[in-house]
Amino acid sequence: MPADDTAPSRYDVTPPERAPDLAQHRDPLSGHAATPPRPVTPGPIAVLPEAHPLFITAVESAGGTVAPLGDDTRGLLWLSAARSDELDDVLITHPGIAWVQLPWAGVDAFGDVLRAHADGPVFTSAKGAYSEPVAEHAVALVHATLREFAPKARAARWVEKRTGRSLYGLNVTIVGAGGIAAEIIRLLEPWRCTITVVRRGADPMPGATRTVQAADLDSVLPTTDALILAAASTDSTRHLIDARRLALMPRESVLVNIARGPLVDTDALTEALAAGSLLGAGLDVTDPEPLPDDHPLFAEPRCLITSHSADTAEMTAPLLAGRVDENVRGFLTGTGLVGIVDPREGY
Repeated sequence: MPADDTAPSRYDVTPPERAPDLAQHRDPLSGHAATPPRPVTPGPIAVLPEAHPLFITAVESAGGTVAPLGDDTRGLLWLSAARSDELDDVLITHPGIAWVQLPWAGVDAFGDVLRAHADGPVFTSAKGAYSEPVAEHAVALVHATLREFAPKARAARWVEKRTGRSLYGLNVTIVGAGGIAAEIIRLLEPWRCTITVVRRGADPMPGATRTVQAADLDSVLPTTDALILAAASTDSTRHLIDARRLALMPRESVLVNIARGPLVDTDALTEALAAGSLLGAGLDVTDPEPLPDDHPLFAEPRCLITSHSADTAEMTAPLLAGRVDENVRGFLTGTGLVGIVDPREGY
């Protein structure tokens, strides 16, 4: 089912004598009960696997102490998704670490580590922090695919027939109800779209025309002009958009994926585009990623691939630093952490 991947979530870090009632801790967007974090004891924070001045400054400006990894380390900023095996080793050898800040909104790269340490430290991600640049990219891809920028550019000649669709007044379906979805809704306001949000729970998504649950996805696809995927990559969302669901979409509709590649069955999408079953697809993420240079989607006129550039390092570094500042303050004072990850759910 769609997960609220980028939902900013805040929970108290409660002292041991005030163990929280599970029923009092719910995801503010889905309404589902969430496992509260274990009590934590503030202490020195390590920045690994390589220290970065921007994040050291973020920790210190929030009142934290940056120190080399040791027995007294209580907080950890882990700034690499490619070295998750090293993070696993660190957590095994330093059981006193009570809080780990991960670098990205999506935490699928850390899936094995999260499951292995589900009863260990509190994990937080950057979910919600990168909403603005990613939502901006999503809307850009919607425009580009509806206006058929990719096939027109590939033609390398003046196209005789004027084609393309305007976004004004169209039906836009967003799968996922987190921070990115919320920002997309805000950005779409000038185009007077009818917006449907598909999410786990039944709680209405602010700003959306209607909100439906995951089980109702099939019912909204036949009237969808632009489908935007903004959900987490989990076992339940793998190939959420497959050949059957692609066949439910109108021939003049477009698909945009700025979430994670595995949400879409790549082979099924390749076939649908080749058959002209969709007007186009805008993919910032793919499965596999990176996509092989000789993959047919690169030659598909109806497909625009942007190589996971919705949020570049230049865009995300200051935003992550802001998240670090906020979470260090919450970690040290016990007032709360933002972007709590459920290790078992994987987002």
